[in-house]
Amino acid sequence: MSTSGKMSGVLKLQLQSREMVQGENGYLLWKVRESTADLFAAETALVLCDVWDRHWCRGAVERLERLLPRMNQVVASARCRGVLIVHAPSDTMDFYRDSPARRRVLQAPSAEPPPEQPHADPPLPIDASDGGCDTDDNLGGVDEIVWTRQHPAIEIDHEQDAISDDGRELYNLYRQRGIKNVIVLGVHTNMCVLNRSFAIKQMVRWGFTVALVRDLTDAMYSPAHPPYVSHDAGTQLTVAFVEKFWCPTILSQDLL
Repeated sequence: MSTSGKMSGVLKLQLQSREMVQGENGYLLWKVRESTADLFAAETALVLCDVWDRHWCRGAVERLERLLPRMNQVVASARCRGVLIVHAPSDTMDFYRDSPARRRVLQAPSAEPPPEQPHADPPLPIDASDGGCDTDDNLGGVDEIVWTRQHPAIEIDHEQDAISDDGRELYNLYRQRGIKNVIVLGVHTNMCVLNRSFAIKQMVRWGFTVALVRDLTDAMYSPAHPPYVSHDAGTQLTVAFVEKFWCPTILSQDLL
């Protein structure tokens, strides 16, 4: 992190995390902690996790469609400010095999990641063991791969951006570009956003400065399962889990 440099090349972020404190009654409780950080845009990657063109769960499709215009706006703004845009629609790399954005990643020199930093990994606060879909008339079977590419509502600049669904590939590119900070948006918070090889847990373990865009993500969760709250409340519980145990979050306005 840095507080110097041209303002056009610096991202001024409002970070939100949660820390365990002792309350007035002596009991431990989680308290929201807000702070600020300045990141050099040239040292930052914005990763779009699994923003697919389709999904097997109708509810997931509908919620993503509401986020897409804002996502595309954020991507365009971050790109103009010098951030490396990484499109990471898992399982669809064949679709992009001829893209310069895909070749850019594959041509990065191989680099050995550092030893992984040990990190506690407590259980999630929501139960999505059935796949987490909250609608009955689904568009496919649970975990069926129905996606073929990133959603076309997100513009890809093939001459500047990167395309990969592999953490080791992206580590090579990050080393080549001097990337130190990784900001993640996309779906689904309790699954891919946390667990993909290019996403939050792995980047934290490799020592990157990581943040989640909390208003541009969605969880896979059905209120029919513990803790029996609304879908939106389940997503917020997952965001709070990220803030407690993995990395701070920001709002998309910080990137505009």
